[in-house]
Amino acid sequence: MRILLAEDDAILGDGIRAGLKLEEYAVDWVRDGESARVALRSHDYDACVLDLGLPKLDGLGVLRDLRSRGIATPVLILTARDTQADKIGGLDAGADDYLTKPFDLGELQARLRALLRRAAGTASAQLAHLGVTLDPVAKQVAKQGQAIPLSPREYALLYDLMTHRNQPRTRAQLEESLYEWGEERESNTVEVYIHHLRKKLGPDFIQTIRGFGYQLGGGE
Repeated sequence: MRILLAEDDAILGDGIRAGLKLEEYAVDWVRDGESARVALRSHDYDACVLDLGLPKLDGLGVLRDLRSRGIATPVLILTARDTQADKIGGLDAGADDYLTKPFDLGELQARLRALLRRAAGTASAQLAHLGVTLDPVAKQVAKQGQAIPLSPREYALLYDLMTHRNQPRTRAQLEESLYEWGEERESNTVEVYIHHLRKKLGPDFIQTIRGFGYQLGGGE
């Protein structure tokens, strides 16, 4: 899962980025609104953590630009503006949630997980498919109740597929979910991790869509 973090405070941004990486998210961090606007136009993010008080273009401007193009990326506003009018304005502009500073990192992580659950169309904290369960809080995967050890990249790829269970994912989309800006990518990374997941979860758990990409296998 790939997250855009738009926060101009260097210390706070570094702490948030580190906390989100502990959740196995790939995190792209920008420090001004114009960079956030360009990033959201150029990449397919699973969610955005957006400060309102950004230089060059404020967070509401970024949010309005995103929604004006019909993009439904979940947005969590993170700001020191804590009046009722500020909250109403942010939510009416298209934000999905609103968290005021100072905040607890655990609450930010939990709110982001909730946004991603809603975007995936599930109310359960756990993701499940064909006897495989994924717990985003504990970072654990099990098959028929038996724990399945996964590497961080395997977990991230499985998380992406399970949160897009009814949507075929292209190789490029899966790569986007695994890597941040500047990370070196090997040409066959996705194929290698798909192979590993099939060995651990079953050959039919992930289906290849020839000429397009991958999707979870059919059935429940």
